[in-house]
Amino acid sequence: MKRVVITGVGAITPIGKNVNQYWENLANGISGAGKITRFNTDKFKTKFACEIKDFQPLDYFDRKESRKLDRYSQYGLIATDEAVRDADLDFSTLNPNRIGVIFSSGIGGFETFEQQVMEHAYNERTPRFNPFFIPKIISNGLAGLIAIKYDLRGVNYCPVTACASSTQSVIQAFNYIRLGKADLIISGGSEAPITEASIGGFNAMKAMSTLTDEFATASSPFDADRDGFVVGEGAGALVVESLESALKRNAKIYAEIVGGGESSDAFHITGTHPEGRGAFDAMKESLEEAQVASHQVDYINAHATSTGVGDLSEIRAIEALFSTSLDHLQISANKSMTGHLLGATGAIEAISTCLSVKYDVIPPTINTVNRDTHIPENLNLSLGTKTKRQVNYALSNSFGFGGHCAAILFKKYTE
Repeated sequence: MKRVVITGVGAITPIGKNVNQYWENLANGISGAGKITRFNTDKFKTKFACEIKDFQPLDYFDRKESRKLDRYSQYGLIATDEAVRDADLDFSTLNPNRIGVIFSSGIGGFETFEQQVMEHAYNERTPRFNPFFIPKIISNGLAGLIAIKYDLRGVNYCPVTACASSTQSVIQAFNYIRLGKADLIISGGSEAPITEASIGGFNAMKAMSTLTDEFATASSPFDADRDGFVVGEGAGALVVESLESALKRNAKIYAEIVGGGESSDAFHITGTHPEGRGAFDAMKESLEEAQVASHQVDYINAHATSTGVGDLSEIRAIEALFSTSLDHLQISANKSMTGHLLGATGAIEAISTCLSVKYDVIPPTINTVNRDTHIPENLNLSLGTKTKRQVNYALSNSFGFGGHCAAILFKKYTE
């Protein structure tokens, strides 16, 4: 088996339009929540989200190109461009048949779909859909766009597993490379779900926070008074590469991937298993694959969406798997700042986990004031401020509607 490393990262998020901004604001506990600006929210229970601030497509694309791309594709291409530059990739010197793209989106071009259907399907005129309607909405379209832009002819597909999607993208890139089927894969995820239908749908499910008067602190994982997630948007891209290829290019290395676990709760289409059995299995598989004992793990970047059942089921899985080392383990919840980016959340959290491993810094969990009494007192939730400590092994967890569970294990790189 080949060793696999991360050599480039790119991100556009509610708390930063590039990785440096994202990481700085994450480490300093900055909230990305604000009132929704995309549409009139007067008739909605939830009137806030974690939008990307001051986003202008023409800052990145010419007018003709931007009209061909749904917002989720724009975000994904922006993050990928940063990751490619960060990895210092010169594709002309590499074999394009050995380079692939595994890039996810949970719901694809939802904004385009909503706009086109509302404008054309429910009126008395002959429908005149945009000729780019279908290419703009399909979830796999972004993976294709990335391959076309850089002439990458290796494996190319889009795992769609709701909020576990982009973590599974990174895991699958890891698997392809360690098996020798590729030298380098651009992986990650993108999502642009802040639309009327999305907000209305999640409100109907009672999954989303409605604390409009307290939106800055509404995303409060592990808090006794949490009332649901806060939706976010953006993209994360990671250059996943064989160590052999990275060393040949003299590339910088953020972290090594040593294990990936995938499982199913097999319990409920939206709810997590109360005891977190799928989460337990995914984390356990990632450790076993890496031949790493539970007491060796220093940090878990928790999925922790700020939902009542979800947060506790993940904690119970962690309690069960790390029962002998809870005092050593540290947990934090990025979503307290970024909100929940659905299919893109695993990608941006994989990036922050890599940075924690590289720089020995764990971002805080913010907004947790009344700690849930069902959570063990000796479990460090990183409340309030960042932590500087050695991080040799770190897990990043993602769980999606449908019971999809994924966990990826990163290790500090050593020669």
